[in-house]
Amino acid sequence: MTSAWPESAGPLLADVVERLRAAGCVFAEEEAALLLEAAEDPGRLEELVALRAAGEPLEHLVGWAEFGGLRIAVGPGVFVPRRRSELLVRLAVAALAHDAGGPPAVVVDLCCGSAALGAAVAAACGGRGWASGRLELHAADLDPAATAYARRNLAPWGGRVHTGDLFAALPGTLRGRVDVIVANAPYVPTDAIALMPPEARDHEPRASLDGGADGLALHRRIAAEAGEWLAPGGSLVIEVGRRQVAPALGLLAKARLAAHAEEDGDLDATAIVAVSG
Repeated sequence: MTSAWPESAGPLLADVVERLRAAGCVFAEEEAALLLEAAEDPGRLEELVALRAAGEPLEHLVGWAEFGGLRIAVGPGVFVPRRRSELLVRLAVAALAHDAGGPPAVVVDLCCGSAALGAAVAAACGGRGWASGRLELHAADLDPAATAYARRNLAPWGGRVHTGDLFAALPGTLRGRVDVIVANAPYVPTDAIALMPPEARDHEPRASLDGGADGLALHRRIAAEAGEWLAPGGSLVIEVGRRQVAPALGLLAKARLAAHAEEDGDLDATAIVAVSG
């Protein structure tokens, strides 16, 4: 409980927990504490609890999502980063075995949403002792609402954010010199969106979820163009569903990128790493 609430707010917290539990929130205690932290007064708390009980994502209500040890700013209408995507961060950082005496490594967070991936990659590189000037960070998304949040999240690392359709959003000066493209492109098959939890299907942009008939519509477009933007030996790191590994590897092979799959059972995550020649 934060200093904004007196110790006597304990019964109020207990009431919020019970209401959230009745609404089906599995982590009611943790969520109640976060809602109290986010609320300025009892009236606002009542509003937040009612919205959460009705299915609004907790992250949209409190204004941030925990990802890669960071608080990533998010809000209504913006995709909430999933913990499984931390696999992409780990793989992207591993691909940045960069010569300390060379030019800054260039990283692009494509289909960036709130740019959680780009921010986490930059933070992880800083944790390895990289100076901020050793990373040239870009992010791109079609949705202006998303890129507004991306700018906030990348500001500490001087990241540049571009609004537009995939690679068309990027400055042409990046062509052929990107060390890592990291992408959580939408990969849910269209017909499967109806099976997703209401928090996602009702409150996140459909464009951030819908990957077309087989879930790989955006992956095909990314694979077809990635080679033109990657530096020699550069890597594309992209998330997929487990059942999509074989077709995803096939489309990357068609694009003449050497690709393999990586999995993390603890995160229930699957990714493809493709390297340019």
